[in-house]
Formats: sequence, structure tokens, C-alpha cells
Amino acid sequence: MTSSTSARPASTPGPAGEADATLGDSARTPLAAAALPPDALRLIGTLEREFRAERRILLDARRLRQRAWDAGELPGYLPPGEHPDAHGDWRVAPLPEDLLRRRVEITGPISDPKMVINMLSRTADGARADAAMLDFEDSLKPTWENVTRGVANLIAAVNGSLTHEKLDSDGRVEKRYELDPRDMPLTMVRVRGLHLDESNVFVDGQQVAAGLLDLTLAAFHTAHDLIASARTPKYYVPKVEHYLEARWWNRLLTRLEEELGLRPSALRATFLIETLPAAYQMEEILYELRDHAAGLNGGRWDKIFSDIKVLLRHEDRVLADRGSISMNRPWMRNYALRLIRICHKHGAFAMGGMAAFTPGSTPELRATQTAKVVEDKELEASIGHDGCWVSHPYFIAPAMGPFVRANQLDVIPDEIDDTPDLLPRPDGPRTIGGLRTNVRVGIAYMAGWNADIGCVAWGGLMEDLATLEISRAQVWQWLHHRIALDDGTRVTPQVVESVFGEELEEILTDLRASEAAGRDGGGSVQAECARYREAAGDALAIFTEARFREFLTCASEPAGADSGRLRAGLRAGSGCREAAAPSGGRSGGQGDNSTEDR
Repeated sequence: MTSSTSARPASTPGPAGEADATLGDSARTPLAAAALPPDALRLIGTLEREFRAERRILLDARRLRQRAWDAGELPGYLPPGEHPDAHGDWRVAPLPEDLLRRRVEITGPISDPKMVINMLSRTADGARADAAMLDFEDSLKPTWENVTRGVANLIAAVNGSLTHEKLDSDGRVEKRYELDPRDMPLTMVRVRGLHLDESNVFVDGQQVAAGLLDLTLAAFHTAHDLIASARTPKYYVPKVEHYLEARWWNRLLTRLEEELGLRPSALRATFLIETLPAAYQMEEILYELRDHAAGLNGGRWDKIFSDIKVLLRHEDRVLADRGSISMNRPWMRNYALRLIRICHKHGAFAMGGMAAFTPGSTPELRATQTAKVVEDKELEASIGHDGCWVSHPYFIAPAMGPFVRANQLDVIPDEIDDTPDLLPRPDGPRTIGGLRTNVRVGIAYMAGWNADIGCVAWGGLMEDLATLEISRAQVWQWLHHRIALDDGTRVTPQVVESVFGEELEEILTDLRASEAAGRDGGGSVQAECARYREAAGDALAIFTEARFREFLTCASEPAGADSGRLRAGLRAGSGCREAAAPSGGRSGGQGDNSTEDR
């Protein structure tokens, strides 16, 4: 996405004859000035130049692999001789004391001060997570306001000064939220993935890598303060696909330590194993990260999205309803057991998945949700995970119950061999209900996205970008293969459009009923209805587009850009690269996949 209001600026030479990073004109806000002081801009410029070329090579390699999969190949393990050192007897750098207890980690967008405070505080019943992951990625829409406010919130969270005031309709303080610096969980930051560009920061006139920016700013502003108070600067890195990508991130961590004057291995990271290619290279990825490793995490939702995306054109691998894919599916269970086995073999943590519930509106619904959380976490604890994620403080205590020990580093599953079958299988229901769920999530999520929100509470679940990605990929795949649902309905563009219309009307009916019952929160139902109509149009265009994009977007929004132009650009797919067209195939390649071909 581009905009004339955020044109690429001319670079200004720094003292060493090279330009520092610079901001687009509309990105020069007070928050940005605090987040990116001159020394931070200089550091970003240095690192972006050093790591840019290799990042491009890695992203090109992703597209070449996808081309091969689209042409009929299947992902798999590396040849035995490609990375032999990874399979030897080695250990990650010894884990610091404060990283040895991560039974429950709570996650949420770093831009929302109230949510950050709640993640870092005890609940009304006294429960507190062991760690809080403050997120620049899937739960955050990457507007410049959200990114720079996130940096400010991180700084204040680390020094314990973060506050938030809830105001009533007259502007009076109704409630004040603040931290207790003496009683806070481990603070972690999830940065954006390798594929994402930051549209508001430039080096030599080119957008910088968003993940490099996030990691650099987080370390620049907080690493010294954390270390001074005996806390470990700790990060999460998402969506890695190959051990060479892990090598890139590990080198970046090393260079940050050098530039910031930190001792080796001072910075630690957990990598999310949430792509199908990475599932085959867990040991190689952990080996590359060994000097900075805290562990690996099994990111379920993105993993399902990757399963669909990698095998998008394989007619014999079209997945069932997303709601039917649990950790009991053979390939998902093998993936979890393999992650635990590899991590514990080498002295790293093996983190489990997300309990994505938001508390229901009735005691009965909350009790049902709690039982499901406990059942899920009992399974994870029983197979050897060291901890898990939750998306809402209400479920911290239920999720923590099954994890009775500080960690389970001594548990090494022996139920599988070293190379289990990780290929997704098409078994299970493919229903009109599953299609409706995908459509409804698409509408709800895009309504939040258009309001600059990256995660939405919907139907008792926290839906973030990962679940939007699953939904659009599954609908696209079903359309591409014109699958027949279990009731005989053939998935066609007309059927999808009809379901979008029906689900939108149901949402609008619910909004009008809330207004009639006085539960609309004082907002304009007409405005809300218009917002959901726009969101449905956006989601329909994206779900049924002729060319499947690799991600919803690969670039943040330029500050100051017109919202209508941004929405039009997102619909058109201009915010993300398209996957390379495969050779052969009845459709003529991913770039030529048209509605008529379906």
C-alpha cells in the first residue's frame, strides 16, 4: 500500500557518511519522536543495511518453495547430510532463572495500555500469568499509531509506570488501571514476521523490515533496564519457515548485543513453529538459535493456516472444517510431540498452544469454556509441554492448574520416531456450518481491522489475524477445488456470496436487537451496520480474489493515508506480494487462478 501523504523521504547522511533511518513526513508524530530518537534511527539504519539483502534472498526462497509445492511437490524433512550438526549432542545456552517457569503466558496487543496492564497484573481471584507476551504481530493492526504507542507502552511496562484511566460519559475518571512493579510476570515482546515491511520508516529510500524495527526498538529502549533489574530481555519470533531464517534472526540478536554493549546470549527468544515447513526443521531451527534460545512454541492457528496455504493446490489434501482440527489429529499430535522431544533433548522450553476463549455472558457458558480449557491444558501437560497460552485473564487459573511443576524439561516423549508423518490429511467434516463460521469470522475481523483493531472478541473466542487467515485460505481452497460439502452443496462463488449475505444479515439483525433491548452501548446502530456492511464487502473480495495472496498484507499502513484508499488497496492485494506462479497445472499457475477457472 502506498500513499502520496507518506512519500519516501530523502536520506540525510549521518556522521559516518551513511544515512540513518528516516520517517515519512506524516509519520513524524510525538509518539514517533519518543520511539525513534536519533540513536535508534542510526542503529536501525546500520542493521537494515546489513541484513536487507539476505532477507530478500530468504523471502525469494519462500516463493520458490511454494512454487514447487503448487506444482505438486510435498514438503518434507531435509536430506540427511544437509545440516548434520543439528542432530548431534548439543544444548542451548543455559536458561536464566526467570525463564524457568512459564506455565501460562498471556498474550495481547501491545498498543492497548489497559490490556497490557491487565496482562501484567493479578486477576480478581489472585491468579497471575508467569509471562505476558506483548504483541506487535497478529493481535495488532500495524498502523503507525499502534506501533509507536506500543513502544511507549513497552517502555512504561518495563519501568512499572504504565497507567490507564477509564473515563465516564462526562469525562470524569471512572477507573484507574496501574501496575504493581513488585508483582509482575516476565515481560516478553513478539515482533512482526520476516515478510512484513514497515511503511513509515526508510533506509536509503526503502521500507525497513518491520520485525527488525520491532526487535531493535524493544532492545534499544528496555534491554539495559531489564538486565539491571535481573530480568531477561525476552522475545517471540513468528512465522519462521526455514533454518536459514532462524540463522538470520540469531545473527540479528547477536548484532544487537554487540551494538548495545550487552554480553553474549543476553537476549533470548522463543520461536513459533507455526508453519508446515518449519515443523520439518525444528531441530535445525533450534540449533541455529541455540545461543539465544529460550524455546519453541507450537502456534496452532497459524500452523493450520500454513497447512492449507502450503498445500493449497493439492486436491487430495483439502482440509476439513477448521473447527474440527484439534491437537488430536495425527499430524498435529505428531507435530506437538516432536516439538517437545526436540526442545527437551537440547535443554529448551516447549510451549503449547492458545486457549482463545473470551468469557461467555452466562455462568453456564463460562463453565463450559473453563472445562474445555482445562481439558486442553491437561492434554498438553500430559504429553510434556512446559506451559501454554491464554488470551484472557479469566482463564489463567484454569489453564495453570494442569501444569503442576515449574517446567517439564526432563520429559522427553518416546511415542514417535525422529521423522514422524507431519502431512495434513483431509479426513473430517466439510460442512455449510464450517463455511458459515469462516465467513462470519471474516466479517467480524475485517470490521475490527477497519477500526484499527487487530483482534476481536467474537462468539466467545478471541479472533486475531491467524484465524482470519485460516478462514480466507480455507474458503479460497474450497472454491478453487469446487469441493462438495457433506450435504452435497458445491462450493462456488455464488454459494460463498450468498452465505456472506446471509451471515451479514444475521449480524445486522443482532445489532438492531441490541439497540431495541438497550444493549448497544450508546453507539449508533446505523453506523455499526454500515461498518459491518463495509467489512463484509472487504472480506468477500479478499476471500474470493482471483489470485491468492500469501498473507492478508505484507506492509503496515502509511501514516496519514486516506482510509478509503487503504481499504481499496487491501481489497486489491497491493499490500502484499503474490506467490510466484507455479509451472504447469490446469489453472496456469497461482498468478492466473481466476474465478472462471474455479
